[in-house]
Amino acid sequence: MKYRINQNQCGFLMKNGSFVKTIYHGEHRYEKLFGYQVIVEEMEGLVGFAKVPAEVLMQDAGFREHVLDIRIPEGFVGVLRENGVVKKVLTEPKYLYWNGWNRYTVELLDMREPEMSQTISRSLLEQLPLKYYKKIEVQPGEVGILYYNCQVERELPPGTYYYWTWSADITCRIVDLKVRKLEISGQEILTADRIGIRLNLICSYRIADPRRMVETIRNLEEQLYSCVQLMIREYVGRYRLDELLAQKDEISGYICERLRKEEQQYCVEFQNAGIKDIILPGEIRDIMNTVLVAERRAQANVITRREEVASTRSLLNTAKLMDENKTLYKLKEMECLERICAQVGSINVNGGGVLLEQLKGLLGGE
Repeated sequence: MKYRINQNQCGFLMKNGSFVKTIYHGEHRYEKLFGYQVIVEEMEGLVGFAKVPAEVLMQDAGFREHVLDIRIPEGFVGVLRENGVVKKVLTEPKYLYWNGWNRYTVELLDMREPEMSQTISRSLLEQLPLKYYKKIEVQPGEVGILYYNCQVERELPPGTYYYWTWSADITCRIVDLKVRKLEISGQEILTADRIGIRLNLICSYRIADPRRMVETIRNLEEQLYSCVQLMIREYVGRYRLDELLAQKDEISGYICERLRKEEQQYCVEFQNAGIKDIILPGEIRDIMNTVLVAERRAQANVITRREEVASTRSLLNTAKLMDENKTLYKLKEMECLERICAQVGSINVNGGGVLLEQLKGLLGGE
């Protein structure tokens, strides 16, 4: 029987089910009568002939010349390049590729060390299965605590990192280093004179020692909340209500000072702290409002009396001057007459002689 094999093909010659050799382009004649059979395969990509083990095929010198035998050791992955271009990532232990029309090369990537080489390109990483590596991103204002098998390895500054997961379990704890705000609202506290008040406080802080904080503190914000609560209760309980209202700014200073003494214990750095509001019970507010109104009324009465005294003193001084100076007295009379005339719309005169005499008398005429 005649077989025609093209230039991009290969024939596997079998006799009675056993591999004999490989044959290539051209015409070949083998008789089935003698148990011969030729299986033709395209010489492109993976070798797909599965009837014979690869070890048997590799014993044929002609076959070895036309294929690339790839072995991937344990702890490695292979990067297959076809004509210099990345084709795929190889993860199985063995591969056979036809290496005739398309030239294949393999680059081995070592996964035995967790830290990935910086020379691996991003395009290559996109083809790697995610189960083989871990991507870690640390944003500006953050720090990453890197762990190998639950053991702290080092701190990671902002950036993007890649790690192999073949030899170690890779985890990373991201800690935000930016300033945070802690609000403590509606704290009901008894003052020294047994009056219940509610306080709203606010403070800001940032994490100063992220590694020790991760290792020693659970639920940092809750613990800081409890710490500030205890401090303010201890302080407020010493003073009466009127004393607290008088020293609101001093309370803020006290809280800041006490919190800074606790910074190292909580691995943080406090920026500021202060009282936002002091909320009084309804009846206390009514009493204080009544006292405030009474104080304002008393102040208004004092001002009114002061102005009345000043006005009376001014009138007395004016009278003394007019008594001593007749001209000034006449000017004052004319000023009064001018004011009276300004209020008169019109004057009807009947028998004007008497009225003229009265006007002359008012003006001091003879």
